[in-house]
Amino acid sequence: MESQKSFVSWFRGSSPYIQAHRNKTFVISFGGEAVMADDFDHHVQDFALLSSLGIRLVLVHGIRPQVGQRLANAASAPRFHKHLRITDALALQCVKEAAGLVRVEIEALLSMGLANSPMAGCGLKVASGNFVTAKPIGVIDGVDYCHTGEVRRVDSAAIHQQLDQNNVVLISPIGYSPSGDVFNLSAEQVAMAVAIALKAEKLILLTEETCCNPDNGEQVRQMTSAEAGGFLQQYPALSDAISFPLKTAMECCHAGIGRVHLLNRTINGALLLELFSRDGIGTLVSSTPFEELRPATLGDIGGILELIKPLEQQGILAKRSREKIEMEIADYIIIERDGLIIGCTALHVYGQEQCGAIACLAVHPDYQGGARGNRMLEYVHRKAQQLKLDKLFVLSTQTMHWFIERGFLATDIHSLPEPLKGLYNPQRNSKILCKPIV
Repeated sequence: MESQKSFVSWFRGSSPYIQAHRNKTFVISFGGEAVMADDFDHHVQDFALLSSLGIRLVLVHGIRPQVGQRLANAASAPRFHKHLRITDALALQCVKEAAGLVRVEIEALLSMGLANSPMAGCGLKVASGNFVTAKPIGVIDGVDYCHTGEVRRVDSAAIHQQLDQNNVVLISPIGYSPSGDVFNLSAEQVAMAVAIALKAEKLILLTEETCCNPDNGEQVRQMTSAEAGGFLQQYPALSDAISFPLKTAMECCHAGIGRVHLLNRTINGALLLELFSRDGIGTLVSSTPFEELRPATLGDIGGILELIKPLEQQGILAKRSREKIEMEIADYIIIERDGLIIGCTALHVYGQEQCGAIACLAVHPDYQGGARGNRMLEYVHRKAQQLKLDKLFVLSTQTMHWFIERGFLATDIHSLPEPLKGLYNPQRNSKILCKPIV
């Protein structure tokens, strides 16, 4: 019974994301290591599930370890410069062989109808092709990269045509020139170029490691592209498995991709946990803050009511009608996290008395303990200073000590401004607290 409740709760929580992701274009990049792993079929099942939920899916795979194996079999040492492979004639032959084999393996897995899996009966179709035009990198620092190239152009119209036919598009890290030459490309660079060309909603990078703070080992859950740049500067010794995806994420955000996700591909179900749960499982790099404190708008009223309703039922907050909140919406500020309102408060100003009243301060139970109440209080305090108010009042029945710890002092009803006296409800017997604005 408990597991049933857990499933129902999870499914209800995932439904907004199912709706939000439908008909959106996601580009997913994964290395050759993921293809060689024993659990790769789990990723393929998740790809199929995403497609069945209406997500337009473009997959970009890597082949570095596969190329390395072939060079080793040929007794040829791999050559790199600045983390890029120098692709001579033998290496190019290995690249062609590896790309062809990996593509066929992935297509075969995507074509399987596994019983008792998300792929059962879904009839998934896969499209591959010469979608990427490339040019040679040339000679850098005196080093000739030979057949290593960089993306010149992505045929976004051809990819969109395949996606419009409900096909999953599979792209190998190979580019072609108008003269018929073949170039070895970086899979992450191909994924970035494809995401930008398609104006994809998301780029998802399946990584070999979790992005953690080197100082304490804790996972970095989210950062803006600017914060990612600072993180890379602060920790120059980060492994390539994290630094390269972070750089790719930054470039994508700067080019207009709103969100890039870094997911440790060794976590079972990482894609589903990241895309269909509120807090996800990976590291989100976004062009704008994932969690934003801002003034409320009329479109936020429903979210505010949903947030404060349990607190009203418990008697912590006085009851407010939708009409009252709508009339006073300009007084409200909210904290929005990925479309969910997780915090709110209001500053009601009484201009003639040069004072204000803090009302309706609430934080979602799942996000308490993160100093969000302090952030809203500080915001209100700065706003009161800008309005040149002399003092702030708050009426509270159960959170008096929280305010007292932040500089509020107990007072009585006689100190309230006249409009607030008229609103005071003796039946609630709220404690009256006041703080001077300095």
